[in-house]
Amino acid sequence: MGPLLRTVELFYDVLSPYSWLGFEVLCRYQNIWNINLQLRPSLIAGIMKDSGNKPPALLPRKGQYMANDIKLLRHHFQIPIQFPKDFFSVIIEKGSLSAMRFLTAVSLEHPEMLEKVSRELWMRIWSKDEDITEPQSILAAAEKAGMSAEQAQGLLEKISTPKVKNQLKETTEAACRYGERSGWALCLQQ
Repeated sequence: MGPLLRTVELFYDVLSPYSWLGFEVLCRYQNIWNINLQLRPSLIAGIMKDSGNKPPALLPRKGQYMANDIKLLRHHFQIPIQFPKDFFSVIIEKGSLSAMRFLTAVSLEHPEMLEKVSRELWMRIWSKDEDITEPQSILAAAEKAGMSAEQAQGLLEKISTPKVKNQLKETTEAACRYGERSGWALCLQQ
């Protein structure tokens, strides 16, 4: 008998390059590590606010460390991460609310597509320096992930519904509650 299957919840936001690294490693090794990976789209801005934390880019030393760290991790994990050219506009001003609401809708209605659509949104922002806030950008990512145009459009129309908004809020709050106990948004359960 092999090791006991464990559930790992990954609370993530496509605005976070570190979340992308964790996502890819967990996706690659979930069968080897015998884990049931549960992807939990959440809003990093809400987590930052709840914890009183600031984005690393707003703190010069953390920003510099992050830039060097991401370069090393990009090579180590073979993930094509690079900083967007207009980093502050993309990360601080535009944010990821629409993209994360879209991923929440995907999670609710087509969970089998969540991994691929998440990856495509990360690729847009952190590899291709493309937008993730405009509806046509979100649709392009979904279609590249294999969703039909009709399916993607239907989900996009739901991102402003109370169901999607409340689910994203609840998932973000759940990540914050885990942080109270463990300090991490990656959670392991028996």
